Amino acid sequence: MLILSAVLFSCTPRTPMDLLKESIIPKPASVTATNSSFVLSEKTAIYYQQSSEDLSFSGQYLADILNPSTGFNIRAEATGQNPGKGSIYLTLSDDKSELEKEGYELTITEDLITITAQNPAGIFYGIQTLRQLLPAKIESSSVQEGPWLIATGSIIDKPEYEYRGAMLDVSRHFFKAEDVKQFIDMLAAFKLNALHLHLSDDQGWRIEIKSWPNLTTHGGSTKVDGGEGGFYTQEQYKDIVKYAKERFIIIIPEIDMPGHTNAALASYAELNCDGKARELYTGIEVGFSTLCTDSEITYQFIDDVVRELAELNPGPYIHIGGDESHVTPMEDYIPFINRVQKIVTKYDKKVLGWDEIAHASLEPNATVQYWSKAENATKAVEQGAKVLMSPATKTYLDMQYDSTTRWGQHWAAYIEVDAAYSWDPASLVPGIGKDNILGVESALWTETITNLDELEYMVFPRIVGHAEIGWTKASDRNWDEYKVRLGNQSKRFKAMRINYYPSKLVPWK
Repeated sequence: MLILSAVLFSCTPRTPMDLLKESIIPKPASVTATNSSFVLSEKTAIYYQQSSEDLSFSGQYLADILNPSTGFNIRAEATGQNPGKGSIYLTLSDDKSELEKEGYELTITEDLITITAQNPAGIFYGIQTLRQLLPAKIESSSVQEGPWLIATGSIIDKPEYEYRGAMLDVSRHFFKAEDVKQFIDMLAAFKLNALHLHLSDDQGWRIEIKSWPNLTTHGGSTKVDGGEGGFYTQEQYKDIVKYAKERFIIIIPEIDMPGHTNAALASYAELNCDGKARELYTGIEVGFSTLCTDSEITYQFIDDVVRELAELNPGPYIHIGGDESHVTPMEDYIPFINRVQKIVTKYDKKVLGWDEIAHASLEPNATVQYWSKAENATKAVEQGAKVLMSPATKTYLDMQYDSTTRWGQHWAAYIEVDAAYSWDPASLVPGIGKDNILGVESALWTETITNLDELEYMVFPRIVGHAEIGWTKASDRNWDEYKVRLGNQSKRFKAMRINYYPSKLVPWK
């Protein structure tokens, strides 16, 4: 009976499908089609090689995507032998060094789907491509009618940049841990690998620091326009870090300084040069606050904060802010940034900071986040630093799409979907080429963004284009071709319950 079943399975006529016509975002490096199909069925199983327990989460993650919408009971299991027909196989191979850390090879035949990579991250990204090859309704949380067909062929793929991230400002308006996790899942679906959390600003301090408890009990108590604020306990924060790590996303915590510090200044009088605590602030103006850069207690405070953050974060970076410190004289700002960098490196972390920190003497392995002034990014490169590309005119997701957009601002630009996509990090600033660039980061400031629905509307679909900029070679990207692939994502966004902006520039289907 087993032999007969295998024969019948192998002889079942397959629906012809063209892998080249699938709308994959980010666009893969190489696609070859064989014009047939694989049938996902209740008999399908997911296997990962027995010697690679690192793949167990990814296998179960894939099963958890497939089961709710298909109604199947697909399981992920370790195996020490070749899987049977109709299976999905996840395997690591040292022979795939050309794929580097995050690349993968996805091979689909009528009988078997294989995802091969050198590292577990590559397997995870191959899974993201595989889910896009299934009908959009695979993303549904309720059972949908099949069939569940996947076009056959092969995809060989790896990213252009090592850092592909998003920044979420949880200081102006606080987002609960559950919302952050939902956002992480959205980022993971498009192969982003970093989430930068802006944890402190004038309006709120959002991370528990046990050696300075009033930062959250007082400094975290409010938000823009008043009302209840919020903060993450260290246990909640560690849980976010773990959740992200399982999805191959690092968390970068930012404590902005010496400006954007009113929440800290309101919490502890001794952080002010006059020894007087500031009032809590719920407006949206910038540039009026500063730590007392001449006071030793300031540096003890920073040392304690960085020490506790370093213990919470396995990722390599701590972001020190450094932007818009308009009331800190440059003669005070430069030695402050120099000293803070030393504190960060003392705890074995790399420095990240907004482009203004390039005025200081940058530490080895420091990275400058270009958002405003190209000359600052150039100064960073001249010091041997890498640049993280976040130009406000292209990547700031709080910028309105046009003058009719309900949320957001437009001080940098109106950024329609085409403008967000049609630029190349390696040619944006003269003298800053690909070798100088760590990657690309989209940024969402939340002065006007209060909940997850508003966040999604401002983020999607622009961040999908940024994900492609970070992953796909510039020579393989073209707006007219991309907008068609993006338009074909409409049903998928809806199945994922993403509240996206339906730009008129995109042929949504």
